[in-house]
Amino acid sequence: MESIRDEVNQALKDLIESEIESGAGEVAVEAGRVLNAGGKRLRPILFLLAYQLAGGTNIDDVMPLALAFELIHTATLVHDDINDEAQQRRGIPTIHAQAGQAKAVIAGDWLFVHGFALGGRYSEQIVTVIARCCANIAVSEYHQLDHVLNLATSPEDYLSIVRGKTAGPFASGCYAAGLVAGLDDEHARALERFGMELGIAFQLVDDLLDLRGDERMGKPRGADVYEGKMTLPLIHALTLSHGTHRTRLSELIENFSDDDFDELMALLERSSSMEYAEILVKTHLERAQEELQRFPDGQAKDMMMMITNIVKDRHA
Repeated sequence: MESIRDEVNQALKDLIESEIESGAGEVAVEAGRVLNAGGKRLRPILFLLAYQLAGGTNIDDVMPLALAFELIHTATLVHDDINDEAQQRRGIPTIHAQAGQAKAVIAGDWLFVHGFALGGRYSEQIVTVIARCCANIAVSEYHQLDHVLNLATSPEDYLSIVRGKTAGPFASGCYAAGLVAGLDDEHARALERFGMELGIAFQLVDDLLDLRGDERMGKPRGADVYEGKMTLPLIHALTLSHGTHRTRLSELIENFSDDDFDELMALLERSSSMEYAEILVKTHLERAQEELQRFPDGQAKDMMMMITNIVKDRHA
């Protein structure tokens, strides 16, 4: 897996260097600074493996697809950081914190355009998959903004947002990789379902990490709570809490500060909300693994199984 990650990282660096050499200037430098700041490259690695699992043999045929999704993903992060007023991403200053909001918007657009250009090399069917994925991200972003500090947010609302914003790109990339490898639609859909289940688990783990904190995440503990995002542990705790406990939990969410962490965690523990999210992580990962069983054994399958464990145990 390390060799695949190195190949992806090198391809991304080459892309940015080529753009700088061709005269893109500061926008390429700033976009490249965030793009190449690190990360596990889980998405592109996953799509390359899905291609191999589907019987693909020429990695050059699918690399542009993997890079396309990574560029588009980074573009959404740049724009998210503006909305959230985040000062750090992957342990370094965000683009808007360093170059200003206007330039950050442009850098995000630049990443998106280059990502879609890479995806545009494929068939109309795959381009449509990428376009639908991007549109769903935007729809889900709108829904998430509507639910900021909305204490009536339901688990169904949460799941709808996650399916479009986080899990959808996992699903679309796996599905498209299968199509590039020549799979029929039925088997490519199995890869799509795998990606969806994995992506939901990925977001649930992110919710847990945000509350528990980990310096390796590259963002401060409780960032989601500060931003008013209704993550599943909060939604679950609000649903199960009553009387003074629910009133106090509502007050903490609406007026959160560093001093409130212990009290918030105590209320979440009281309703077993962290454990509930952990159970759901396990359930979605088991469903993802079941989809992989449709495919023949081999190194790609083993590594995709390993990725399900990486998602469960990840720190960032």
